[in-house]
Amino acid sequence: MTRIAFLFPGQGSQFPGMAADLAEAFPAASATLAEADAALDMELGRVMREGPAEVLTATEIAQPAILAHSVAVQRLLAAEGFAPDFVAGHSLGEYSALVAAGGLDFAAALRLVRERGLAMAEAGAEVPGAMAAIIGLEDEAVATVVAEAGEVGVVVVANYNSPGQVVVSGEPEAVELAGKLAKAAGARGSRPLKVSGAFHSPLMQPAAERLRPLLEAAPIHETRVPLVSNVDAEPRRDAVGLRAALQAQVTGSVRWTESMRRLLAEGVEVFVEVGPGDVLTKLMKRIAPEAEALATSTPAGVVAVRERLAG
Repeated sequence: MTRIAFLFPGQGSQFPGMAADLAEAFPAASATLAEADAALDMELGRVMREGPAEVLTATEIAQPAILAHSVAVQRLLAAEGFAPDFVAGHSLGEYSALVAAGGLDFAAALRLVRERGLAMAEAGAEVPGAMAAIIGLEDEAVATVVAEAGEVGVVVVANYNSPGQVVVSGEPEAVELAGKLAKAAGARGSRPLKVSGAFHSPLMQPAAERLRPLLEAAPIHETRVPLVSNVDAEPRRDAVGLRAALQAQVTGSVRWTESMRRLLAEGVEVFVEVGPGDVLTKLMKRIAPEAEALATSTPAGVVAVRERLAG
């Protein structure tokens, strides 16, 4: 029997108009967006549909928007009887994955990620940080560059996204130096990211502390299927372990390449990106070109995935 993993995208996948076509094509998707509006007591669906981009990009808006889009798609698949054997989510996407796996109520997740977004935005405002994507350099070489750049300030590897695509995060001067050193070491490029803080770095410690009591109080339960966590690529179902992993990921690295390789080792053959965009689908093609990776951002994508899983 074919083993399937549902993958849930993280921040950066938002765009004006997101989920609008899904809401028009599927009443269940429209109902999910209305549920999100009610849970947050705000017109999230309208902002998703109309923007403007600068509002939708705000961390505290982007995070619940991506979660709402992802859960809408997941529900469309679940309504046809399609369920994964494993789930995983890229940073914020872990919350979408947790909802999909039955470990957290949708409304509670929306409120939690909104607070997570606010905490991260405020931490970024208090301690300015930067992030940059290093393209075309092996992980080990990036680690060497980061260690050298760390002599002028805090800088760490924030995301191991795929072979040859690693993101560094930290104090602006140190991130800039890491980019220069990476290019000197043979990287094809270093691209600054438009972010409001140094995510997945020690500079997010204030956000982690603010989030801690919220995670402790959140109604997280054992999941139906394992969730492969960002921080260590380990599959988890227990509430205690899931809480700890979600807490650790605020300041810890997103080990996405390792997580996908763990899913491959578990026998997963089909990877379905559940939510806006196709970032994770493209990363999967870099991590394991032989794996089947499918995106569901549009109504056509949802129909195609339904047909593939039914076949």
